[in-house]
Amino acid sequence: MSQSQPGAHKVNSPGTVLFASLIGTTIEFFDFYIYATAAVLVFPKLFFPASDAAAATLQSLATFAIAFFARPIGSAVFGHFGDRIGRKATLVAALLTMGLSTVAIGLLPTYASIGTLAPLLLALCRFGQGLGLGGEWGGAVLLATENAPPGKRAWYGMFPQLGAPIGFFLSGSIFLLLSQVLTDAQFFAYGWRIPFVSSALLVIVGLYVRLKITETPDFQKVLDKGERVKVPVVAVLRDHTRMLVLGTLMAMATFVLFYLMTVFTLSWGTTALGYTRKDFLILQLFSVLFFGLTIPVTALVADRYGRRLTLIVVSALIMAFGLVLAPLFGSGSTVEVTLAMSIGLGLMGMTYGPLGTMLSELFPAEVRYTGASLTFNLAGILGASLAPYAATWLATHYGLGYVGYYLSTAAGLSLIALLLCRSRN
Repeated sequence: MSQSQPGAHKVNSPGTVLFASLIGTTIEFFDFYIYATAAVLVFPKLFFPASDAAAATLQSLATFAIAFFARPIGSAVFGHFGDRIGRKATLVAALLTMGLSTVAIGLLPTYASIGTLAPLLLALCRFGQGLGLGGEWGGAVLLATENAPPGKRAWYGMFPQLGAPIGFFLSGSIFLLLSQVLTDAQFFAYGWRIPFVSSALLVIVGLYVRLKITETPDFQKVLDKGERVKVPVVAVLRDHTRMLVLGTLMAMATFVLFYLMTVFTLSWGTTALGYTRKDFLILQLFSVLFFGLTIPVTALVADRYGRRLTLIVVSALIMAFGLVLAPLFGSGSTVEVTLAMSIGLGLMGMTYGPLGTMLSELFPAEVRYTGASLTFNLAGILGASLAPYAATWLATHYGLGYVGYYLSTAAGLSLIALLLCRSRN
């Protein structure tokens, strides 16, 4: 990449920046969530031996976890190029990696066709999804926050975060639509493949928008001053260890909460609670509206009162919610189940809105892509990779109450990390 002179950098328009950051993460999270839904509804039946349904579900959820272990690798790889070459090219590469892996899942033969090779190929594609998302999120947040005007960093930073509820809503909607228009036989024969293959259209749109943007002002300053770091991941691990650890822990509750409210509740709701796939997806789609609505609200609050203080208050609320999760969700009442889902996903939006901006501000511009991505995705390993599996095991062996204690513990760790963090906002 040529180094332009200071002041010669073309400024991205706010609309282009915000749409490019939003559309990319919407696509990425759509791809990610259709896998999460299929891991509960489809893969246990089609990609694993059918002798033991419970074991097949746990094996399927284990492949779900693979992506979270791939994400830090994606953070290091894409973060390296994002901090060395630039945000734009890296974001395009991350989107392609995620998109191609997702389409490939929709084309895989099942266990009935190729035996044990089927779950192995599924795991490989899932690893590709994790690599792509590991590089996507950090770049999208930086695209937004590094173009933000003074006093609006959290507001700009919440646009890529909005991709999560939008992507989840789209993924849930398409599975709900397929459940309505197809019989179970048709759905398991070919219908489940449609969301994965159709994601190619969304990727094309995302690539078109991403290719129109220019570099962020913050990264351009790094270029102009010759401050690029030779190996960003080494610099983060060596020089910013404290912020890496604290950032990872402060994001932990966010991941635990979300994947309990989506993957675990879908699995438990359609088995132990007796809901049909269609009925529970409707409950989730209603509840996810609160996720989307609370993101911009807390972004505004965070710009006014500070990201750290906002996240401290929300983490305390999540701790309290963990104590009432079991009585509400396990009550058997549709009203109380919906209330539990709505409160949980509402709190998810409250913590998720300021989180991207908070994590990006922990690191200087020359290693920010790598640092922010690593903290976010290491938190994914600690907080989300095993959350559906662990919650299912806890609920099965000890009851739903322990799932709530699990959530409260995660929120407590995030709260401690936030209290220890020396924030600059």
